[in-house]
Amino acid sequence: MPGAEGRRAVVTGGAGFIGSHLSERLLRDGWDVLAVDNFITGDRRNLSAAAGHPRFRLLEHDVSKPLYVEGAVDLVFHLASPASPLDYLQHPIQTLKVGSLGTHNTLGLAKEKKAAFFLASTSEVYGDPLQHPQREDYWGNVNPIGPRGVYDEAKRFSEAMAMAYHRTHGVQVRIGRFFNTYGPRMRLGDGRVVPAFMEQALRGLPLTVFGDGRQTRSFCYVDDLVEGIVRLAASGENSPVNLGNPREMTILQFAETILAATGSSSPLVHMPAMEDDPKVRRPDIAKARRLLGWEPKVPLEEGLVPTVAHFRERLAAGAAETKREP
Repeated sequence: MPGAEGRRAVVTGGAGFIGSHLSERLLRDGWDVLAVDNFITGDRRNLSAAAGHPRFRLLEHDVSKPLYVEGAVDLVFHLASPASPLDYLQHPIQTLKVGSLGTHNTLGLAKEKKAAFFLASTSEVYGDPLQHPQREDYWGNVNPIGPRGVYDEAKRFSEAMAMAYHRTHGVQVRIGRFFNTYGPRMRLGDGRVVPAFMEQALRGLPLTVFGDGRQTRSFCYVDDLVEGIVRLAASGENSPVNLGNPREMTILQFAETILAATGSSSPLVHMPAMEDDPKVRRPDIAKARRLLGWEPKVPLEEGLVPTVAHFRERLAAGAAETKREP
């Protein structure tokens, strides 16, 4: 964003997969960055590069509790939330709280500081969609009392709260609906399909496919997503914008792509379908193209190269740690 020098951003979930990449991008662009994280799913190793930067600060804090920041703030990025089914099924109440109380608190910070506010929303607001591909004007098909509802409804509430602050208090809000994002710094044991397939393939274990594997997903490399976040944050658009890669494939096709990228010969094993698992997922990004001049640039096969290297490194580090244990 132009004119970033001397400006300050707060990034909640700053030690997370996407939050850490965003923090580094903002630092490169000249921003002062305050990352906020309670490390329920974040990882301090993700901040190893940013931590030595003179314009970076880290605050360990749960944004579901009141958030006070001294000094000026120009932009609040609210990315804090468990984001994988494994995480939000393990932490359902925390997921609902960070989507409701956390969003309220961070919007309050933006209002107090007269800052703009960026909400990291998700394609999960569309639920198991009856519209394909999904456009921003689609209201979704969500089961509010199903196991995935804690995440889906938390994000839907977050969007409603952001728009209420925009309409009532004039807060400039930006709402990015992220579709499946992948890249370095994803966690081992995260539970999402990319880390799951990566770990299984690199360990020589069977790749677990839930259901028949014909459900579809679209995968966006993290650098492309961060570029979309930055462009949306700098725009004047207050309504939601899809940020994802429109290249769609079945889970079976994706499994074969992972096997090729890792050189693994692991077999596939089918497990019962997960409850409320969306059957299709593909963003319509016409709005992002029109308003932001943005679309993904990194092909899946290219983005998987550093992603595989990251998971190899994490697996090797884990093996070395195990050997050191008495």
